[in-house]
Amino acid sequence: MRTTLVRVTIAVAALATLVACSSSDSGTDSGSASGPSGAGGIKSGLKIAVIPKQINQPYFDAAFTGAKKACDEIKATCDQIGPTQATGAAQTQFINQAIQQGYDGIVISAADADSVVPALKKAQQANIAVVTYDADVNDTSARSAMITPTTPEQIGQYQVKWISEAIGSGGGEVAILSAAATAANQNAWIGFMKTELAKHPELKLVDTVYGNDDTTLSTQKAAALMQAHPDLKGIISPTTVGIAAAAKYIDGSSYKGKVQVTGLGLPSQMRPFVQDGTVKQFGLWDPSMLGYIGIYAAAEKASGTDIASKVTAGGKDYAPDSKGVVIVGPPQVFNKENIDDFKF
Repeated sequence: MRTTLVRVTIAVAALATLVACSSSDSGTDSGSASGPSGAGGIKSGLKIAVIPKQINQPYFDAAFTGAKKACDEIKATCDQIGPTQATGAAQTQFINQAIQQGYDGIVISAADADSVVPALKKAQQANIAVVTYDADVNDTSARSAMITPTTPEQIGQYQVKWISEAIGSGGGEVAILSAAATAANQNAWIGFMKTELAKHPELKLVDTVYGNDDTTLSTQKAAALMQAHPDLKGIISPTTVGIAAAAKYIDGSSYKGKVQVTGLGLPSQMRPFVQDGTVKQFGLWDPSMLGYIGIYAAAEKASGTDIASKVTAGGKDYAPDSKGVVIVGPPQVFNKENIDDFKF
């Protein structure tokens, strides 16, 4: 995911406060997940499990970097555990593991918005604080807060803006290469993309495919899009795995310069494709802030603090909305002019 995350000029507000860019009204400033502890009444010695959609994925590794920083500040133990494949069934096993091993908190990016809910409720019954980040669950009673980079509407709007600008005024056919069909954040962004595309008659959405955040499958899906739609002009991939796979495929094919790629990606992965002109621009936020604030939210909840009205992280206050959603800030646009300024 991912998407992007972000200082963000992009309004892709679905993906979060890019530590390297600017401050937002929600209390973020430029710079990476850092700052004074602001631990307040947080108990020391807490044990918190971070469960990404899948391990060994750069986006979630970046989020865990922020989580570890927060755990150091509040003197907590922070472990990243999780599956190698982004499925709800696989995540459920690790939620149950966290329950059995007596963790005080779980910070999770839900691979499936529904199937992990029973296990998360079981965790709550065991007095484990549950916070989601990056991707939420449909039953919000199964968690106390959700940490999201930006707003789904902005993320959808900006990705359409990027592909429109990349293709040019002539427009043409575009397709979406998403992650899992069950990922709530992906589906929300795609919904807003479709709404925004209706305002762009020059662009025609011809297909939506799913690479399941797997590099090999995402590459195969990108290639299949080319075969199925020979007039395709652009691919939007709102996932860091998908955009990197699509860009690499296009970069090594006869479609380079003919098919534009954009979406949400990591500067470290996308840099060569931006520098050689395969990708004109894409966006994201700083994923480390998701893990950073997620740890603080879980730690405050586990310490008996009511986080319904305020989560304090790094000395800054973040106000959840009526559904417990904390918006870190807007995302950042990356292009040839600025991509070397970002290291994550």
